[in-house]
Amino acid sequence: MADCIFCGIASGEIETRIVYEDEFLLAFKDLNPQAPTHILIIPKKHISSLSQAAEEDLELLGMMQLAAVKIAKDLDLKDFRLVTNCGKGAGQSVEHLHYHLLSGRRMLWPPG
Repeated sequence: MADCIFCGIASGEIETRIVYEDEFLLAFKDLNPQAPTHILIIPKKHISSLSQAAEEDLELLGMMQLAAVKIAKDLDLKDFRLVTNCGKGAGQSVEHLHYHLLSGRRMLWPPG
């Protein structure tokens, strides 16, 4: 989508600090980190949120989960939190599916 910032990042039009990339996914450092390690993992395909994912996205969703594990291992993270927000009321600020990979501080529950 032309007006989606994450699509601009995925296409290379907007620069970012990439920590992982493959044919289908991109992961980069959050510009407003909420933990010492805060990585955003996005599909290169535009899906507005997890609630908009379809059966055809099943493999892509699994790839996102496995990418999170690989990134955590590559960054030598002992513990981490992986979260996605679905909709503005849940805290989603960019309408492009993304996971937040957070680590480096004690995570509280419930988270907010």
